[in-house]
Amino acid sequence: MKTLLQTFTNIKKQELLPTLVAGLFFFCILSALMVVRPAREALGMQRGIEAIRWLFMATLLVTLLVNPLFGLLVSRFRRMVFIATTYLFFSLGLICFYGLLTFAPAHIGLVSGQVFYVWFSVFNLFATMLFWALMTDRFSKEQSHRLFAAISLGGTLGAMFGPWLASMLARPFGTPLLLLLAAGFLICAVLSAWWLTSLKIARVEEDQTTDDSQYKNAQSEAEHALIGGSAWEGFTAVIRSPYLLGISAYVLILAVVATLLYFTRLQMVAALALDTDTRTEAFARIDFYTQTATFVLQAFLTSHLIKRFGIAVTLALLPITVAFGFIGLALLGSLAALIAFEASFRAVQRGIMRPARETLFTTVPRAERYKAKAFIDTFVYRSGDALGSQTEGLLGRLGMGLAGLAWFAVPLAVIWMSLGLWLGYAQAKRSVPAEPPAAPHTQL
Repeated sequence: MKTLLQTFTNIKKQELLPTLVAGLFFFCILSALMVVRPAREALGMQRGIEAIRWLFMATLLVTLLVNPLFGLLVSRFRRMVFIATTYLFFSLGLICFYGLLTFAPAHIGLVSGQVFYVWFSVFNLFATMLFWALMTDRFSKEQSHRLFAAISLGGTLGAMFGPWLASMLARPFGTPLLLLLAAGFLICAVLSAWWLTSLKIARVEEDQTTDDSQYKNAQSEAEHALIGGSAWEGFTAVIRSPYLLGISAYVLILAVVATLLYFTRLQMVAALALDTDTRTEAFARIDFYTQTATFVLQAFLTSHLIKRFGIAVTLALLPITVAFGFIGLALLGSLAALIAFEASFRAVQRGIMRPARETLFTTVPRAERYKAKAFIDTFVYRSGDALGSQTEGLLGRLGMGLAGLAWFAVPLAVIWMSLGLWLGYAQAKRSVPAEPPAAPHTQL
């Protein structure tokens, strides 16, 4: 069994339980997100695609307002407290929306659907950001190279299970039930996070300079120490660091490209003229089918790619996929080509790029893993969403169509690839000294 684990997943025996618990945690998060995501798409399209472009701008504004609140939580509370608070807050929001849809359906209209779209878009990024922040805090740099792909498998299973569950339940029971199920998954995620933080994760590194007992003691201190600092510390850290600015640029381009693809899909599905529940089912099935390739990559390829070729090459694979994908979409212009491109994009993004990108944060101080990462993964990402939505709309108004998207996206992908290579090499050269013991704070 040990040989099998090391051959296919690079997991060592003493790392098996923490990896499984982390995978369970991610399964709960992605199940909650993906079971509701089809409902968001269906509700968001009630006023047409042009309205969604402005919903992206509203999401950007709300994300900017929420960031300092999250930074305040991180500064003043212990790690498990602000993790549980964040997930339970979003769980309560889902329950409130469920109650509104179930017991006051007459009050549901276009405005409430748009409010839900914005709320879910903020929830979506904070949920995954917080998960990966905890992963970079609990696992070392060397372990992240080997284990993050295996941990991502749990998320992929959740991303497959959520759309399948939505497609089975949306029509017979209605969309509101999906919100209640998502709230339950978030509560399970909190329990999984508590389990993971209670485990003593052995440090297994070739260049290990401290013994395992010292590392476990450091983990225990981190569990009880407050991070401190200001609510806006994440923003200032990004501005001061070329490395974090590089990550921000990489994430910004990722969001722009993903948004271009997203609006292309919306337009093709909108042409089908379906009702809300049927549209929810259609989006759910597309999501389910595109997870299969992701699962295969994460199970058998990603950790070996990172180990053999390094982070730089791994980060460059998604831009290469995007360049060829937009060229193929411009040439064929069919829904089948779009689904194939989206499946490839998501598979490489979630199965290869995301685990590799998260390892970039293992070489930054602990406060930046939560605060700077939150700023990058939420506000910067949503800025890319807003920029991408307006760019796609401009190209459409100019009548450039899929060919125009290709002319814009391919040169952008070349820049993106160069940035990924630089980030990989920069991470390899970084050496962050051990952090001094945290100054005593009053624990809350």
